[in-house]
Amino acid sequence: MYPFITALIFIVCFLIVLLVLVQNSKGGGLASSFSSSNQVMGVRKTTDFLEKGTWILAASLVVLCIAATAFIDRKGETAKSAIEQQIQGVQDPNALPTFPQSVPQKSSDTAKTK
Repeated sequence: MYPFITALIFIVCFLIVLLVLVQNSKGGGLASSFSSSNQVMGVRKTTDFLEKGTWILAASLVVLCIAATAFIDRKGETAKSAIEQQIQGVQDPNALPTFPQSVPQKSSDTAKTK
């Protein structure tokens, strides 16, 4: 399901880019090509349609992104931080081997040879 939602997100992003590029902030863009006011969709209707389409696609992008996070495959593992994993991997300090505290004494055989 996650790859399908991801593909939808890419399609919606592409459509938003197209709609934004068609619009013109000064009132031009696609709406400027309609010069006569007696058409079925006049200049004002075209800009309203493009603006509503942009808002609808933006809202659908938000919904798809939230849905994508819900469908991420976690494979049954619990999410643990790296710090928690390090804490669990630490050995018990009482179980560490103890090293001798004093230097071993030389035997009498080695002292006679010198």
